[in-house]
Amino acid sequence: MINLVWLVPLIPLLGFIINGLGRNTLSKNLIGFIGSSVIFISFVISIGIFLALGNDAVKSHEIFLFDWISAGSLKIPVSFLVDPLSSIMLLIITGIGFLIHVYSIGYMHDDEGFGKFFSYLNLFIFFMLLLVLGSNYIVMFIGWEGVGLCSYLLIGFWFTNSSYATAAKKAFVMNRIGDLGFLIAVFLIFTTFGSVEFSKVFPLAGNMISGNSTIALIALLLFVGACGKSAQIPLFTWLPDAMAGPTPVSALIHAATMVTAGIYMIARSNVLFDLAPVVQHLIAIIGLATAVMGALIALTQTDIKKVLAYSTVSQLGYMFLGLGVGAYNGSFFHVITHAFFKALLFLCAGSVIHAMHHEQDMRHMGGLRKKLPVTFLTMLIGTIAISGLPPFSGFFSKDEILSHVYEYNKVMWAIGVFTAFLTAFYMFRMLFLTFFGKYRGTHHAEEKIHESPKSMTIPLIVLAVLSAIGGAIGIPESLGGSHWLSHWLAPVIQHHGEAPDHATEYILMAVSVVGVLISIAFAYSKYVKQNHVPVADEGQRSALAKLSYHKFYIDEIYDTVIRKPLDALSVFFYKVFDKKIIDGIVNGLGWSTSEASKGVRLLQSGNVGFYIFMMVVGIISLLLYTYLSL
Repeated sequence: MINLVWLVPLIPLLGFIINGLGRNTLSKNLIGFIGSSVIFISFVISIGIFLALGNDAVKSHEIFLFDWISAGSLKIPVSFLVDPLSSIMLLIITGIGFLIHVYSIGYMHDDEGFGKFFSYLNLFIFFMLLLVLGSNYIVMFIGWEGVGLCSYLLIGFWFTNSSYATAAKKAFVMNRIGDLGFLIAVFLIFTTFGSVEFSKVFPLAGNMISGNSTIALIALLLFVGACGKSAQIPLFTWLPDAMAGPTPVSALIHAATMVTAGIYMIARSNVLFDLAPVVQHLIAIIGLATAVMGALIALTQTDIKKVLAYSTVSQLGYMFLGLGVGAYNGSFFHVITHAFFKALLFLCAGSVIHAMHHEQDMRHMGGLRKKLPVTFLTMLIGTIAISGLPPFSGFFSKDEILSHVYEYNKVMWAIGVFTAFLTAFYMFRMLFLTFFGKYRGTHHAEEKIHESPKSMTIPLIVLAVLSAIGGAIGIPESLGGSHWLSHWLAPVIQHHGEAPDHATEYILMAVSVVGVLISIAFAYSKYVKQNHVPVADEGQRSALAKLSYHKFYIDEIYDTVIRKPLDALSVFFYKVFDKKIIDGIVNGLGWSTSEASKGVRLLQSGNVGFYIFMMVVGIISLLLYTYLSL
């Protein structure tokens, strides 16, 4: 079964080709069926591979497909690596990807670009599978660039809206900045190890000493790549703007796939990062700063999708915080649980937006829990899960990260716990503003509100179940579990970070849970009992609220410090260097040729006697030259 792994990415690629070519001829029902079926088939094969790997004594298989590049000592095959890490990623990408495809059938049914949308989704899944299956950094990089391209196409899907097209370009450009770091790291890896194959690089790296400057530089450059793809400071501003795409795109990009690529890459390269403690510390600091900033901005947002977008930024920061303290298992565990509850939350938001006829401002919602009972119940489960309350999935993964952070640095732990409290507050704020109180829209709009079709609600129910029970794969020993995930990833990740003793862990859990409950109670008091609604008048906001609402003016700072100087420099080069120097040289050559030709043209007088005279002068000159040179 493992040898059939090449079918997993190939089948979605076939779906892309069929739907892409038949987007204007095939019926929407057939397009939706094909687009979803190819992902489901890949999911079934992925399950088979996962089970086969579990029963196999050898936990790592390299499946060679064909030689691609062979130049001197550089040999790059197209081959796939099937091991515990990639096998779980296959299940996440194809499983949640399938649910999002099914959801899209209902959500995008009335869109005229239905066929094109499904072809893009299939292509995105293909490249994401290529990214996680590649057995070397080059195949990984192809998938890495491919998901960047597809995110551009999907975020800017409604490109006739100029702001949406701008958001797509912003995502593309900011990802290219990170990708340059990744690419330079790959060059450096080949220069250092003579190969880009994981099976050759990691054993060689294992023989090197910790703190090696070359390894540190490689790790730093890889981290730059991860910052771009996984939206860490300073390359995080593209991700909230990516909300311009249809809601299924938000779920696909922000939940289980593209934004987790950076975490996957670092977890895969854990041998290199363990040898660069300074870089690891930097990762922890940037991850923590990103988690805090994302949470602070989410506190005041009024667009339901923007709240979830900044929540994603914050949760990704948690994952990088875990990576930085060496808790690779905890971070990857949070990747899995986050895929469940964040995909659920985005799809629930899409269900609300669908019911509200594309209204996204929570100030115009309220009282929807009776009209959207399935959406409300599933969103409640997702909100509890992301807030970190037991026994829901988010509690176990977040607790594991924070317990390792506690052993690493107490101050970082305190900030991380405070961020968890903020998470619970802004998520329940979103829930209460959307589903509680009285409806704040027009009476005409209220009459049309109805629950989403089954093609949308069934994926919500499945994801809600996973969000509720998904933490079972990583129940710690302190709570009577065996942490199955940790044992499963052991062949790939040997270093698990430092964990506290059971007594300390119980205290940390208690602090986290009590703080989250207080945050929820505060949100309930403010937005349900006091029926508070965020003000629209800018003048009524406090200075801190303005700062948060305007996202700390990061985009404006980038605009002033980076974009405008670059624009001014480009104008200078255009007016001075391009027009005066480059054009001057080109036009000068043309002018000099034209002027010279005017003088030469006078020699062509048409007088035969003059021509004979010139021939005689030429012959005499040649004879004279020959005589003098003897």
